Order: sequence, then C-alpha cells, then structure tokens
Amino acid sequence: MESRAVIRTYLAMAGLYTLSASLIWGVNTLFLLDAGLDIFEVFIANAAFTAGMVVFEIPTGVVADTAGRRTSFLLSIVVLILGTLLYLALAQTGAGVVAFSAASVVLGLGFTFYSGAVEAWLVDALDATGYTGALDQVFARGGQVTGAAMLIGTVGGGLLGGIDLAMPYIARAGLLVAVFLVALRSMRDIGFQSRSVSVRTYPSEMHRVLNAGIQYGLRRHSVRLIMIVSFIQTGFLMWAFYAWPPYFLELLNRDAVWVAGVVAGLISIATIVGNTLVARFTKVCGRRTTMLLAAVVAQGAAAVGVGLVGSFWPALALLLISMGAMGVAAPVKQAYLNQVIPSSERATVLSLDAMTGSAGGVVGQIGLGAVSRARSVAAGYVVGGLISLLALVPLTMLRRMREPADSITAPEGAEPGAFAAHGLPELTEVDSVPRRAD
Repeated sequence: MESRAVIRTYLAMAGLYTLSASLIWGVNTLFLLDAGLDIFEVFIANAAFTAGMVVFEIPTGVVADTAGRRTSFLLSIVVLILGTLLYLALAQTGAGVVAFSAASVVLGLGFTFYSGAVEAWLVDALDATGYTGALDQVFARGGQVTGAAMLIGTVGGGLLGGIDLAMPYIARAGLLVAVFLVALRSMRDIGFQSRSVSVRTYPSEMHRVLNAGIQYGLRRHSVRLIMIVSFIQTGFLMWAFYAWPPYFLELLNRDAVWVAGVVAGLISIATIVGNTLVARFTKVCGRRTTMLLAAVVAQGAAAVGVGLVGSFWPALALLLISMGAMGVAAPVKQAYLNQVIPSSERATVLSLDAMTGSAGGVVGQIGLGAVSRARSVAAGYVVGGLISLLALVPLTMLRRMREPADSITAPEGAEPGAFAAHGLPELTEVDSVPRRAD
C-alpha cells in the first residue's frame, strides 16, 4: 500500500466512524432530559462517559500497541454498538442517572479503543510508505472529512430525533455494523508489528507500556505542557458541546429538536472551515505555537460572548467562531505531538494525552454542570470561556522551548535526524508548505 492509499483508508475510516457516532451528538442531551434526567444529572451521566475514557485509555492503548491498531478500532465499534443499544434499553425502562452513568462508561470504553489507535495507524503507515509531506495537512484533511461526516450525521440525527428521539440511536447502531464490515476488509496494520499478549502477561505488559508512555510523555516537558492544554481545553469543550442544545432552544423560545441538529451541523461546518484555514496559516506562520495561541484566544473570547449576548443569532455566531478556532488548533496540536513521540509507544502516549483531556472533561462537566444548575447555562459559558484562556500559560512556555516540532520547517542548525528520531520523516524546506496528499 502506498501513501495515497493509506491516507484514503484513514479518511474513509475516520469519516464513516464519525458519521455513525455523530447521529446522536446533537440530540443526546435532549434524549437524556426526555428520559427523565434533569440538567445536572445529564452532565453527571456525560461525566461518567468521560471518566470511563480516563480509566480505560491506558489499557486500551496497550491493546493498540500490542494486538494492533486495527484490532483496537474493531473493538471500538463493537463496544460502541453495545453501549448505544444499552442507552435505548434504559430509556425504555425509565432508568435513572446511575444506570445511564454505567451505560456511559461503556460508551467511554468504546471511544478509548478508537482514540490514539487510528491516528497511530496513520502515522506508522505513512512512515513505512515513505511519506514526505507535512502531517498538519493530513490531519487537517482528516478534520475536514470528519467535520463533513459530523455535519451529515448531526443534521440527520436531528431530523430523525424530530420524529422520535430513539431513532438516531437505532440508526447509529446499524451504521456501526456496516463500518465494522468495511474496516474488517480494507484496514490492515502497516509499519507496525503486532505482539500477542496473554491474560497472565497483560498486567506486566500494561505496566511496561505505561512506563514507556510516562517516559516519552509525562517526563518530556513539551508533551507534558501539551497535556496541560488538553486538560484545560477539553474540560470546557466537553461541557460546552452538550450544554448548547437546551440553551439555544431556550434562546430561540422553541421546542424543535430539528434545530439542535441544524446547529450541530453548522458546528461541523465551522470546524471544517477551521481545518481548511490550517493550510493558509502554515504559509504565514512559521511556528505551530503561533496558531495555537491565536486559536485559544479566539475560542475563549467567543465562548464568553456566547454566555453574555442573551440572543440566539449572536450566540450562534460566537459559538461557530469558537468551534472554528478549535478546528484550527486540533490538527496543529496533533502534528506537534506526533513529532515528539516514538512510533513504538505512539498509541499509548496519544492515549495518555486523550486521558488527560478526558480527566479535564470530568472536572469541567461536573463543575460547569453545577454552575448551570445553580445559575444558568449562560453563566457556565462565561466561566468556562474564561477558564479555557488559562491554556495560554502552558502554550507560552511551550513556545519558549523552541523545539524542532514547533517549526513547520526544520530550523537551521537542527540536528540531522531530529524528527526521524521520533519515528517520523525529516521535514525539509520543500515539505514546509503543505501539499495535496492525493
């Protein structure tokens, strides 16, 4: 398989997976409220989902780094199907917040099998097939594809939810079955040698990989700073993503589920626009931290505005600006992180970063959920937006380090092989401007 085929497979898998998963994203909060939970209990259930991701990130990262990235992806689909069907069953029986929280943990387990694994599969395969382009563009194109998939999924889910809030969940489970069959046929590990691990040796293997993850993750100052950014940003974003449906319907003074689907679709478009701007910004910004700092300022300021304006259309515009800024930041952050971690522990370190973000999500959803119940969702956006601006501190420290990964091009005087030492091909002046991967 050549690099173009690798990228096509990555885009197809990421797009189909997101399309399936996103069918419920625009209506999930409304679904839980309809099932009998109050607004704080909704965020407790969502926090349980995030807590599940915290608990399972490292164990599932071990699966990806031993049994293989493809195996981890397939397991993600199976567990996600089971968790989605469990949600449906609980809604039919009138279960409470404890039962929904347990089901949310199952869904969290499903997503941890996905996080890190597919990204690690892509980078390893590109390395093995001799790819020489900049990773920023590949991740940005991945963001565009998943954004488009999310657009279709969330709008479609909103329309289905307008008929019956259970229908998006049924459709999600069915589509995931199709994704499993496609992945089983078209995806295989390239540039990575899987290793068998028995039940008896799994704890020691998890300990070994965790130590390696700590060595190449937490003990590396730049990776540690990126993880702090993930904690802060994800802590707000995971709450914000589930908070807007009831808030925006309240601002609109309408009980129309389809509106939630349309707004979720617009968020997808804003993210795609942000991903698209990465290619433009890399031509004028020589350093990745420049883009990350600007994105944090735009995202945080816009989020504060969402809570202050008190009107639907201005709040929507500001929300889209905030999501567009995150669309810029995500692929740039991915590219930076992948250039400072080795291939053998890539999935584990990426999972460690995701785990840190999920831990922030638990804190953010419970804390801002409490603010929402005590004051209002609008107050939650103001507080959360201000807190997200704290990410400027670790990013400023990261910028001062002037690591090779901060530069879109390899800086003059950089040690030969500085990038290859971390499992990636060297970037040259020619490679500095992202080019079309196809």
